[in-house]
Amino acid sequence: MKGWPGEPEMEYDVLVADGDAARNAGRPITDVIFDFGNVLVYWDPRAVMTPRYSDELIDRFLDNDISGFYDINDELDAGMSNDEGVALMRERYGDKWADMMQYYLDNFVDSLTGVVPGARVLINDLKAAGIHVWGLSNWQKDLFPVALERYDILRSLEDRVVSGYVGLRKPHRDIYDYALRQFGIDASGALFVDDKAMNIVGANKAGIRGVRFKNSRALRALLIDAGVDIPAVREV
Repeated sequence: MKGWPGEPEMEYDVLVADGDAARNAGRPITDVIFDFGNVLVYWDPRAVMTPRYSDELIDRFLDNDISGFYDINDELDAGMSNDEGVALMRERYGDKWADMMQYYLDNFVDSLTGVVPGARVLINDLKAAGIHVWGLSNWQKDLFPVALERYDILRSLEDRVVSGYVGLRKPHRDIYDYALRQFGIDASGALFVDDKAMNIVGANKAGIRGVRFKNSRALRALLIDAGVDIPAVREV
């Protein structure tokens, strides 16, 4: 199975306010909380592996049922060190996959392939409109400094909660509650943006409306439709 286990079906670029978030449907958006990977900055583990491994072997490495890649990433995101993660992969899945994981972690910078188009300007437009912008991401504590130094879009946020530092991880509700306290904001005015459906479900459980992200232009249109006063995309 490729990709993170447990990912439910969910449309992209639709405002989701289920469960505890339903009570906040229609309320003014005062705060937008962004995930990082594939929302603000592109993350592509395949890009790391192509110089040394065949496409077939990379496919197997990124198949969680074969290598446990995503299970180990979850452990890393929850606070485990890179060395501990590789050791756990070696114990559970064998030397071949652990050696590939070590290579991936050693060359992690190559997985960060650029800023998502439109994200920087959207953040600036939200700030100009008086909307607060925050970050909430699953990310290994050993690797996040690589991204933070490389991409000023991450530094442009008012504050950030990163899973590896706090020992909590999406989609579990406790990290969303932690982020609300850290930012000093209320769920009623918050919108969470993430590319994974499971993390939108987690946000809803904390009372936060969510959007499964596909592209910045669609997110801009959604925010405008929700009453946020930012410039629209010109049609003519």
